Amino acid sequence: MALPIDISAEIRFKTARSGGKGGQNVNKVESMVEGSLDIRQSSILNDDQKAMVLQKLRNRINLAGELQVRSQMHRSQLSNKTEVIRKMAELIERALKKEKPRLASRPTVASKKRRLESKKINSEHKQNRRRIKE
Repeated sequence: MALPIDISAEIRFKTARSGGKGGQNVNKVESMVEGSLDIRQSSILNDDQKAMVLQKLRNRINLAGELQVRSQMHRSQLSNKTEVIRKMAELIERALKKEKPRLASRPTVASKKRRLESKKINSEHKQNRRRIKE
């Protein structure tokens, strides 16, 4: 899922030491990569796209208006960097996709008939549970 526009030029990267497996590699190499993209200042997205992204990704955007994504999945910094770019592109692509409105439909005659039949059967079960009056 590649974005038609390349956002990698506007992403600011920050590295840190990664946790997890890796032995001594974890303790000395900064392999975790965190990328942040300032949505409001982006020159790639137009105003309508910015509004859509800000609205749909509001839970992932901080108070400064930056979309932040981090990756520490791989042992190499370069792999984590490409993973951050891929994740961010995927998030923005999903946010820019317009959702189709749901069209309301009516129940069919057959489904109404089945529903009434099941109600009737259920009613009979409950009738059979009652005490018999003498």
